[in-house]
Amino acid sequence: MAILNIRIIGDPVLRTVADPVTEFGPELAKLVADMTETMEDVEGAGLAAPQVGVSKRVFTYRIGGVEGHIINPVLENSEDFQPDQVEGCLSIPGLSFPVRRHRHTRVTGVDLHGNSVTVEGEGMLARCFQHETDHLDGILYTDRLEGDDRKTALRAIRNADYDAITEQTTTKRAKTVGTSFGGSSFGITP
Repeated sequence: MAILNIRIIGDPVLRTVADPVTEFGPELAKLVADMTETMEDVEGAGLAAPQVGVSKRVFTYRIGGVEGHIINPVLENSEDFQPDQVEGCLSIPGLSFPVRRHRHTRVTGVDLHGNSVTVEGEGMLARCFQHETDHLDGILYTDRLEGDDRKTALRAIRNADYDAITEQTTTKRAKTVGTSFGGSSFGITP
C-alpha cells in the first residue's frame, strides 16, 4: 500500500466526470487500499479517486466508526435538508464554508469484488456521501455555495497562490507519500 498525492484545485481531473469502473481485480483492490491509507494519513472523512488523480467512480469514507468504499455509487437523497454545516476539502486546502446537503442519503454501488453494497446515512455520513459523489461528477463543494459565501470562496480561490499552497501541502505530506501507480489502466493523469 502507498500514500498517494492529493490533487489540488486547478487540476483538471477534479473537474472531469469520472468513468465507471468496469474492471475488477488487483489494480482496483490496490487503488481502494491506497485511497483508504491516504484518507487515514491525512485524517480525512472521505476521499474520491479523482482527488488522487484517478478518473474512476470510487470513493472511500470513514465517519463515526462507519467506514468502507463504494464503487460506481448512485445516491438517493431525501427531499429535506439537514442544517448547513461547515465543509472543507482536501483538494481545496485552507477554505471551509457551510454547505447545504440533504438530510438522508442512501448510496448503492458495488465493492471491489463487484458485490452489491447499500449504505444509508444521515448527518455527517450523508454529507460525506454527497461530497464524495460530487467529486466523481467533477463538482467541488464550493460550487454548492450561494450568495456571499460563494463570492467569498471564489475570491479566496482567485487570490490564493495555489502553486505555493500545492508546494507547501505536498512538502508537508511528502514524508508519507509514496507512489503505486505509473500510468496504470486506472488513468492517473500526470
